[in-house]
Amino acid sequence: MLYSSAQDWRTADQRKVLVFGMSGLGKTHLSQLLRSSGDWFHYSIDYRIGTRYLGEYITDNVKAEAMKVPFLRDLLLSDSIYIGSNITFDNLSPVATWLGKPGDPAKGGLPMDEYRRRQALFRDAEIAALLDTDHFSRRAQALYGYPHFICDTGGSICEWVDAQDDADPLLSRLAENSLLVWIKGDEAHTQELIRRFDRAPKPMAYQPAFLDAAWDEYLKENNTQEDEVDPDSFIRWTYARALAHRQPRYEAMSKWGVSVTADEVAALGSEADFVDLIATKL
Repeated sequence: MLYSSAQDWRTADQRKVLVFGMSGLGKTHLSQLLRSSGDWFHYSIDYRIGTRYLGEYITDNVKAEAMKVPFLRDLLLSDSIYIGSNITFDNLSPVATWLGKPGDPAKGGLPMDEYRRRQALFRDAEIAALLDTDHFSRRAQALYGYPHFICDTGGSICEWVDAQDDADPLLSRLAENSLLVWIKGDEAHTQELIRRFDRAPKPMAYQPAFLDAAWDEYLKENNTQEDEVDPDSFIRWTYARALAHRQPRYEAMSKWGVSVTADEVAALGSEADFVDLIATKL
């Protein structure tokens, strides 16, 4: 690990951490807490994906919808209006909207082939954004003078790595430059995440083999065709399965760093609290 002991961590001139875990357990909350201290640079993987790697795809998707409206089509073709996404750390909806959900087009669903294409593009974008972590940690210090750095990852990081492989190329790169911190939830957290997702289902990225198996099972279980699937029903049905699929993958990743609980993160009130918490784990 990047820091060999609690003392090494406490006395480091530059503390660099990468937090991972299920979406909704406190990664962004922790990042914002540290950013507000004034000494930490917050690097958001989802923000980087939406602005650097998928920005053109996201904008083109919005333009394609606008072109279906004659009034907006004429304005676009005459360069009378400009369309762009307003992605911020607090509003990453354009990325999720572009990623979409598979199913009935009349209900906003995407054809499965197009959905798989977008999933693949997102995977490549997320890996590229993760590989940019070291560049941004050095940039944050050299350009802006931030002594410390936190990388706020997306929930799907575990889908693109093999944590059992000690030479996994992505994890090896990340662990060389940051302390990996798993925010671990318990069963109560999982049930709350499921309830929250059921109220407002949001697009997710899936490992291809998992997605194909879930899609085939859903079609058979509901005796339905691809273009008849209710998009929200499918991703609700898939969510708990996705969490169960990801949990052991996160756990395997934890050997590359340290683990903290979601309750411990929720209880943090300051940067000093965080430094103390990580020291106890080291």
